Amino acid sequence: MPILEFRLTDHAQFEMERRRITEAEIAQVLSAPEQMEVLRPGRAVYQSRTEFGEPPKTYLLRVFVDVDRQPPEVVTAYRTSKIGKYWRRKGYESRI
Repeated sequence: MPILEFRLTDHAQFEMERRRITEAEIAQVLSAPEQMEVLRPGRAVYQSRTEFGEPPKTYLLRVFVDVDRQPPEVVTAYRTSKIGKYWRRKGYESRI
């Protein structure tokens, strides 16, 4: 289920700045995630592949969201090159 409106927690803002992840990148993943997994009641991780760096390299952008709030709250986000570790594991709902 796409998320079009969300709030960033202070922790998420701190980590996004530290990890050079923009709010626009977060919005893109939440509005059109390639995959989503419920981690526990009230919390989900949304993820999509994205290009980053020069030359561009494919990374997985993972966004952790408390979905039991209105609007949903982004808890943290990170980018990883270990796509195979998280991609299409059991429990993911794929939108591809």
